[in-house]
Amino acid sequence: MKVLHVIPSITKVRGGTSQAVLDMVKALRLSNVDAEIATTNDDGDNLLDVPLGKRIEFNHLPVWFFHRFSPDITAVREYAFSADLTQWLWQNIIKYELVHIHALFSYPSTAAMAIARLKKIPYIVTPHGLLCEWSLEQSQLKKQVYLKIIEQANLNSSQAIHFTSQKEQQEVLRLGLKSPNFVLPLGISLPNHISNASYRLRQKFNIPEDEPVILFLSRLHYKKGLDYLIPALAKLAHHRFTFILAGSGNPDYEAEIESLLGSHRLHNRTRIVGFVAGETKDILMQGADLFVLTSHSENFAVSVLESLSVGVPVLVTPGVALASVVQENQLGYVPEMDVFAIANALEDFLNNPQIAKITGIRASQFIRNKYTLEKLASQMKHRYAKIINQCSSSVFSKKDNI
Repeated sequence: MKVLHVIPSITKVRGGTSQAVLDMVKALRLSNVDAEIATTNDDGDNLLDVPLGKRIEFNHLPVWFFHRFSPDITAVREYAFSADLTQWLWQNIIKYELVHIHALFSYPSTAAMAIARLKKIPYIVTPHGLLCEWSLEQSQLKKQVYLKIIEQANLNSSQAIHFTSQKEQQEVLRLGLKSPNFVLPLGISLPNHISNASYRLRQKFNIPEDEPVILFLSRLHYKKGLDYLIPALAKLAHHRFTFILAGSGNPDYEAEIESLLGSHRLHNRTRIVGFVAGETKDILMQGADLFVLTSHSENFAVSVLESLSVGVPVLVTPGVALASVVQENQLGYVPEMDVFAIANALEDFLNNPQIAKITGIRASQFIRNKYTLEKLASQMKHRYAKIINQCSSSVFSKKDNI
């Protein structure tokens, strides 16, 4: 089974979607799916220094990188136009039995869907939340026009649309798309266990050994609701805690968050650590006492699963698609997107540390039973096989009729 995954970017600065695709392809290859990635050399405002136009090993995976057109105009640069990718897809897409396309409203995804249609290669699409209500409300007119003129036909011609949560499925189905669809959550690769993560975290950031640590680790973006979380934390002045803010974003927004922390007198209780990866990320995730994500819209927050898998309870708002899983299985706290509600949930956590620890143990067992990459890759492989067989049968049926 030879499958091509197409995504605009797999750089870490693009957030969880890029990592989710890398993890998915890795797990599929371990399940004997010959999966490859085609993408651009996008690296945010910069370009990755990688060989172009040939298959290379990147993070131990087979990846084809192509040059991204990079003018000074941000909107054009973000569209990730690549003439080289277009030419390569046109010449090589027939070598694959199925194409799996990730994300929308970006040139590589649109081009891959259009070329697959023209070449009659079956394809499925994972929107990664870009068709959810909140996302479509951003740059609303541009996305509505793009969806109506271009993407709707591409989506309706796909063999399936893959949603990662029921929340996403329910929101997108209101658009009236005609393709079959299915829900399959993203999985996680269980991190290497760090036995003394709590001690190492506190040593690294000079935090008292017995002081609770509340962690936010995500891309810094206004949809993440930090303008709710920070005022909520400010209402807990009588509690001991350290807030760790990990992640990077637009410099203007980073400055806005700095100002917000200052106006709420939280600078002395906050450690701003920027973008983290590797062992530093593992120490933060495993050494914290609570992971928080107060997002307006989060299709599938892999970081939430990662925290739960290592026994750290979470606080998420209803805009996070995993909120229903957290609530139904008592894996943490799900306050409304409201400063007072978030503050009350945080206070509940700080007042009941033992309950939080028990919740974390339960969460770890739950995630390891249901959300490992191996299990979910096996289910995706089954979907691939079913689609490929259906398309092959359809071709043979047409030949017989002729």
